[in-house]
Amino acid sequence: MKGIKRMFKMHRIFVTQELKRMMEYKGDFIVGIIGFLLGQLTNMLFLFIVFSQIPSLMGWTLEQVIFIYGFSLIPKGIDHLFFDNLWSIGHFTVRKGDFDKYLTRPINPLFHVMVEKLQIDALGELLMGIALICITMPSVSIEWSVTKVLLILLVIPFATMIYVGIKTATAAIAFWTKRSGNVTFMFYMVNDFAKYPVTIYNNFVKTVITYIIPFAFTAFYPANYILTGENPLFNIGFTVVISIVIMTIGVCIWNKGIKAYESAGS
Repeated sequence: MKGIKRMFKMHRIFVTQELKRMMEYKGDFIVGIIGFLLGQLTNMLFLFIVFSQIPSLMGWTLEQVIFIYGFSLIPKGIDHLFFDNLWSIGHFTVRKGDFDKYLTRPINPLFHVMVEKLQIDALGELLMGIALICITMPSVSIEWSVTKVLLILLVIPFATMIYVGIKTATAAIAFWTKRSGNVTFMFYMVNDFAKYPVTIYNNFVKTVITYIIPFAFTAFYPANYILTGENPLFNIGFTVVISIVIMTIGVCIWNKGIKAYESAGS
């Protein structure tokens, strides 16, 4: 219990210091949010153009697709907000020898990496996701219940954990290769497929994003449960199970990488 309290205290300290730093560069924060919102609006424009030519997409209406898209931004935004510093490990931290500092401090290195940075521009991602869900909710006829609300609150952190686990595993490859940013990027881009209903894809793509790089559990399957109320054991239960498996694999690879790590840089 003391260890958990200490971790929360350290996390609060890191967040406070990062917010102070960001207040010195308000322009970067504003530009980051505007840039993200413009990118998402472009994607929305694409969907409107597609649906202007067809009444539905494999049985999915425009409102349902936008709802799934909006939900996908919630766990991704939380990951971006709190755990984006994992990207730096594969891109330059190990290669430059800067990772040594994490090994000389009395804090778990993985925890330290995760909480060291805070990406406030991810708030744009979260706000866009919440806005899209709220805008489309009246049109998708969701049947609400206490159980459904509780399951949604449960599944969001686990969906986020899938992102974190995959980034942890791919970033840790740098402990052997010195750089793994491209590997992380390659895996991470698969999440674009999960922003839309998996039923519109062929069996190969569906299998990849469901069972191999399971980003479909960060968006489509939980959102499908919200929309239909069907199969909570798979849509919600499998999200929880897969997130735990992915995070466990990521931590195991990370720990093995730490043991293999040799300082680099000059």
